[in-house]
Amino acid sequence: MKQGDTHLRGISRRNRAAPSHPSGPAFLFDLDGTLVDSVYQHVLAWRDALEEAGIDLAVWRIHRRIGMSGGLFVNALLRETGRKITPEDAEHLQKLHAKAYARQAKYVRPLPGARKLLQYLSKVKVPYAIATSGRMESARPTLVALGVPSHVPVITRDQVRYAKPDPDLFLAAAERLGVAIDASVVVGDSVWDLLAARRAQALGVGLLSGGYGEDELERAGAYRVYQDPLDLLNHLDEVGVRVLT
Repeated sequence: MKQGDTHLRGISRRNRAAPSHPSGPAFLFDLDGTLVDSVYQHVLAWRDALEEAGIDLAVWRIHRRIGMSGGLFVNALLRETGRKITPEDAEHLQKLHAKAYARQAKYVRPLPGARKLLQYLSKVKVPYAIATSGRMESARPTLVALGVPSHVPVITRDQVRYAKPDPDLFLAAAERLGVAIDASVVVGDSVWDLLAARRAQALGVGLLSGGYGEDELERAGAYRVYQDPLDLLNHLDEVGVRVLT
């Protein structure tokens, strides 16, 4: 065997070894409607909270605002009713929502493929974090249901100044991972997720599992749109992840 051939075979063996660097971009996941099937539980919880406060609002109008920060959500909904709201009113409504959602939480389940997607990203050493407009008290049970490891960064509304559609949650998630935001993929189910991704200068990927339409997500900035986490898992190569064979 020639010396050059031996050298090439050595390179080939090294190339076949498991890479020590990530095999794709970092992923920053929204939680509700993206990894867990909880959007409609939040809708019903907001309906109950508003009714308890004496505010009548159609459920479809509530759904269109899911994914925004709680404060912006309340302001937007009450603007549609023509009612004025004080900071104390907004805080009271958010507390009513938290109580109502706690009653709905037992019906929340991981979306198809969510666990497998996170497990696969860990397997191929692709870093990921979770960034949710919800607070940790409501997020904790769903994180347990998903089997999210303790070392995975979880950024909640409690930890940033502004939630979606501001980019703060995703910027904080990328910082916790130690990755550049413009080398990250934001995965979300609402136009508010994708607007925040665009403002953060990250690549946005939309999922239909939150109830928004494909055209809406694309107009908000989605590079690709998939049905749910399982569909994304089956197309990871389209968003830059080297798929193991």
